[in-house]
Amino acid sequence: MQTFSTPQGEFRLARFPLRKNDPLRAWDAADAHLLSELAESDSDWQTSSVFLLNDSFGALAVPLSPSSPQFLSDSYLSHCGVQNNLQLNNRPVDSVRRLTSLESPQGVVDLVLIKIPKTLALLEDQLYRIRPHLHAATRIIGAGMVKQIHKSTLQLFERIIGPTRTSLAVQKSRLIHCSFNQQLAPGKSPYPTSYRLEHSDLQLVNHANLFSREHLDLGTRLLLNHIPAGSETGRIVDLGCGNGILGLLAAERNPHAELVFTDESFMAVASAELNFRGRFGSGRKAQFLASNGLQGVPSGSADLILNNPPFHQQRAVGDQVAWEMFQMSKTALKTGGRLLLVGNRHLGYHVKLKRLFGNCSVIASDRRFVVLETHKTK
Repeated sequence: MQTFSTPQGEFRLARFPLRKNDPLRAWDAADAHLLSELAESDSDWQTSSVFLLNDSFGALAVPLSPSSPQFLSDSYLSHCGVQNNLQLNNRPVDSVRRLTSLESPQGVVDLVLIKIPKTLALLEDQLYRIRPHLHAATRIIGAGMVKQIHKSTLQLFERIIGPTRTSLAVQKSRLIHCSFNQQLAPGKSPYPTSYRLEHSDLQLVNHANLFSREHLDLGTRLLLNHIPAGSETGRIVDLGCGNGILGLLAAERNPHAELVFTDESFMAVASAELNFRGRFGSGRKAQFLASNGLQGVPSGSADLILNNPPFHQQRAVGDQVAWEMFQMSKTALKTGGRLLLVGNRHLGYHVKLKRLFGNCSVIASDRRFVVLETHKTK
C-alpha cells in the first residue's frame, strides 16, 4: 500500500489482489497527469455527471468519488480494487457505480475520463458504447503513457467521437482531448466478432477484449490435442477461459461432465457462455464465473482443470498470476484430480508445479510451448 498525492487529496491505494510487499503501485503517471489537468481546468467536476473507463485500481475513482461517478471496466479484479480502495479511504462503496464492459452508462454524461486500454479493439468497443450518452458540451479526456498512445488510437477517437488532439508529454504520459461531433456517422460497433475453428463446425464468438480474438492462439492449439475424452464424469474447470474453447472441447469429449468457465474478464466469460450455449443449448449443466482465479469453485471439487495461464496482470508482466492459479488449482482439485496446462517453454512452469504438487509430467512440446500435467496426491 502506498500514498497517492493528487490535487484532490492524498489517498492510500493498493493493487488487487492484495499481495504482501507488492512493489508495484496502484497508479501511473497518466493517472496523476489526468487528475492535475482536471484540477486546473474544471472546477465543476464534483457537480458533473462523470464517467470513468478502465481505471485499474481506483486511482481515479477514489479521488473523484465526491462526484458519484459511473465506472466501467472489463476486469473483475479492477472492480474489486476500486471497492477495496474506496473502503481503505473511508469512502462509501456505493459512491461509485460499477459497470461491466458489457454495460453502458446511464443517462447523459458531462465528463468522460478514459485510461487507454491495452487492446485497441476494447477502446473501439467502448467509444461506440459511450457515444449515445454524449452531448455537445461533454468533455472527453483520454490518458495513457506515451508508448501506449499511437496514431491508430487517435484515429479511433476521431472516427467515432470527433476532433482529437494530444497534450505535451508529462513524465512520459500524455492526454488525449476529444470533442463530440454530433454529425459523425461512425456506423455500428463491429463487436462481437467470430471465427470458425479450422477442421470443425465450431463458430466461436469473441467480444472485443479477448486474447487472440481473431484466431486460435498457438499454445491453446497445442493443448487442445491432449484434452482427455470419455472418462471424466465429474467437474471440469476451464480456468482463464477466454472464449471457452478448452472447456467446450472438454464438454464434447466428456458428455457426462459438469463444466465451469472462469475468467477475470467479463467479456471472456460472456463469450464462453455464448459459445457453450450455442453448442449445447440450455440443457447441459455449466457455470460461468467472473472471478479472481478459482474463487467461487469449492475446495476439493474439481476432477480436471484446464489452463493457459497469462503472464501479465494489466500491463505488469510476470509469473505471479500463473503461480496464484496453480495454488488455487491445488485447493480446488479433488485428491487424484489433474491440472493440465500449456505455457511458453522459457517460463519454467514445471519447476513451480513440482514444488507445489510434488510431480509434473511433460505431455507434449514444440519449439515455443510445452503441455504439462500434474495431479493432486493429497
